Amino acid sequence: MKEIVIISGKGGTGKTSITASFSVLGEKELIVVDCDVDAADMHLLLQPDFEISEDFYSGQLAVINQLKCTKCGICQQICRFDAIPIIESNYIVTDLDCEGCGYCALKCPVEAISMVDQNVGKWFISKIKTGTRMVHARLGIGAENSGKLVAKVKNEARRIAIEEGKELIIIDGSPGIGCPVVSSLSGANYVVLVTEPSVSGIHDLKRVFELVKKFGIKAGCIINKADINTHKADEIKQFLEVEGVDLLAQIPFNDNFTKAMTQGQTIVEFDNSSISSALEESWEKIKTIITR
Repeated sequence: MKEIVIISGKGGTGKTSITASFSVLGEKELIVVDCDVDAADMHLLLQPDFEISEDFYSGQLAVINQLKCTKCGICQQICRFDAIPIIESNYIVTDLDCEGCGYCALKCPVEAISMVDQNVGKWFISKIKTGTRMVHARLGIGAENSGKLVAKVKNEARRIAIEEGKELIIIDGSPGIGCPVVSSLSGANYVVLVTEPSVSGIHDLKRVFELVKKFGIKAGCIINKADINTHKADEIKQFLEVEGVDLLAQIPFNDNFTKAMTQGQTIVEFDNSSISSALEESWEKIKTIITR
């Protein structure tokens, strides 16, 4: 079983659109995973049915029992996160500010504070329009532990792939280099970097590639909107050659990417053009590389 992770150093490069296109091209031969749990949106293109839905608990939250509270104010004084304001004469824990450290519960003289497991989101197993399964998740507003939720999603995808005898898992990772990206790269066999020819695009490509190198994972790159700045595109190609990164495709800018999304379709379904052909060729390249 091989895992292919698609990531980008910044948002807006077309990463999810390209991942969804590969998912359509792969049809039933793979399991699809959306690990961009902070801003999940691949469901807009792949039409999951949310067949299985489960809450995800991670971390703890302080809760004050108002019947036991003597309003001594110790909890407020020692909370370094200023998470316990006075509201209508009661000490109340603000969910978004509480870090779940438990110090207030430890120091409360009347044991009026308890630590409860925190529901930080949901994860799903769905059937999608290609006839295969997709594992995805949604992190709650202001919630943390996205890396743990990504790990949960990936483990479920691996379990399903083994059960169904699927040889490929394709993963849409988060942009950037944070915890969810690190978690999505764990155990990956190949990484596809999606970038664009701009100053920020190149900067963030180099930054995320430094992370990929630390994992020792073979990588390829797709330059999206490659024709909007050919000078910067050439700079990217020079960087890829020096670092030994496969140049998988150069995709020209095309409004049909956006038009396809507004109709809930991937570009390979919407438009039988040179872009679709380039993505099909990229997908075949990736499959060839990971089976060497």
